[in-house]
Amino acid sequence: MNDNVTPIELLFQKVESYSNTTLEIVQLKAIEKSADLISSLVAQIAIIIVALLATFAINIGIALWIGKLLGNSFYGFYVVGLFYTIVALLLYSFKNSWIKGPLHNSLISQMMKQKNT
Repeated sequence: MNDNVTPIELLFQKVESYSNTTLEIVQLKAIEKSADLISSLVAQIAIIIVALLATFAINIGIALWIGKLLGNSFYGFYVVGLFYTIVALLLYSFKNSWIKGPLHNSLISQMMKQKNT
């Protein structure tokens, strides 16, 4: 059978087989982590879209209600618009500590998460 194969050649064959297997394992782990990250992001995006639609409907109702209290419906939209302008300024001022940092840490933890198999 393999009587003509020297021990060195056999060793090289085993090293080659080991390195190919190791490379395949690394590729499969990268694919798994990428799929996990993408599926988590898609799920979060879907939840955010639904929450935005609900918030939009609620904001129209609040604007109309405030407008009714103030005597003219467009005043309510001005008040709600001013509120969101203030929120946007706060988010812009604290974007690194409120948004960028936590999002950065979440993405890293998703990528580094080990599956127990």
